[in-house]
Amino acid sequence: MSEFQLLKNVEPKSAAVRDAIMADPGFGNHFTDHMAHIRYTTEQGWHGHEVKPYGPLLLDPAAAVLHYAQEIFEGLKAYRHADGSVWTFRPERNAERFNLSAERLALPQLPVEDFVESLRATVEQDAAWVPTPKDASDEVSLYLRPFMIASESFLGVRPSQTVDYYVIASPAGAYFEGGAKGVDIWLSDKLKRASMGGTGFAKCGGNYAASMTAQAEAAAHGCKQVMFTDAAESRYLEELGGMNLMLVTQDGELITPELGDSILNGVTRRSLLELAPSLGLTPIERKIEVSEWVKGVESGYITEAFACGTAAVITPIGRLLGNEVEVDMGDTGEYTTKLRTALLDIQYGRAEDTNNWLVRLA
Repeated sequence: MSEFQLLKNVEPKSAAVRDAIMADPGFGNHFTDHMAHIRYTTEQGWHGHEVKPYGPLLLDPAAAVLHYAQEIFEGLKAYRHADGSVWTFRPERNAERFNLSAERLALPQLPVEDFVESLRATVEQDAAWVPTPKDASDEVSLYLRPFMIASESFLGVRPSQTVDYYVIASPAGAYFEGGAKGVDIWLSDKLKRASMGGTGFAKCGGNYAASMTAQAEAAAHGCKQVMFTDAAESRYLEELGGMNLMLVTQDGELITPELGDSILNGVTRRSLLELAPSLGLTPIERKIEVSEWVKGVESGYITEAFACGTAAVITPIGRLLGNEVEVDMGDTGEYTTKLRTALLDIQYGRAEDTNNWLVRLA
């Protein structure tokens, strides 16, 4: 682990401007005064650890990331607790996934210690940007976005020999307007996000770019998110454009599509599966057919459905709509609410962290 040199922003936003932003931050609209940076070259490895003023990046027009999309990213949050301290949630899991993504995209792996320390260095400098929740229903946080880009100036199809890693931070409110209210999702029957042997399990921009046409299709049908199925048969549920899927059955099962090349191993997903037994649910990871969801709701066997991810935490699914599909899940279910509350209470320090998932940043 290396120490980060501080290059202080001599023109930070004023306290008045910062307070105005944090009064209504939205999601991903505003950014703090500093960012962390580490550079990698094949000759020197990782070096130049620093926290410097947030600002535009200087990239050569021939930078590999602009032509071959060789880049990855992560997303996690910093939470202010009642005593004023600031914590993040299971950052080592994000670091491990970041390195799996790096391996798949032929990028260098970043030491887990450097990943976590880059978060701490950023938050320590911009701790004033971490919002303070007004009450237990206020889901404000500081969203952290680590990312890595291939920055070598070279027009040729091979792994970049120069790479830059950054962490930027953004004060954030709820991801969806209305918070924990149910959202409608669109079942994409033709467009696919990922396939076996591809990059679906990696957190890279190409996966999200591939989902945007389907997302636009969903929006055209009045839906907030899109549900993707497998590329081979269009038979099995996989994940939403930016979240994992979970279903609750009348037998107390919490089922979710099993991981593979095309499904992201979500930190929130994993944490909910680990929390489930304490709330009376049996976690199950397996293949789920579209027809199972439809018929399960019709018979009363499937009682709840929700999406989960770092940005939105847990979002109840109100309806699943498609060209030949319509499933109405009704009101937000009991277990959806219990899981959401249990996870948020840990993250905000309102419940005991018995699993040692929290890491203090400031």
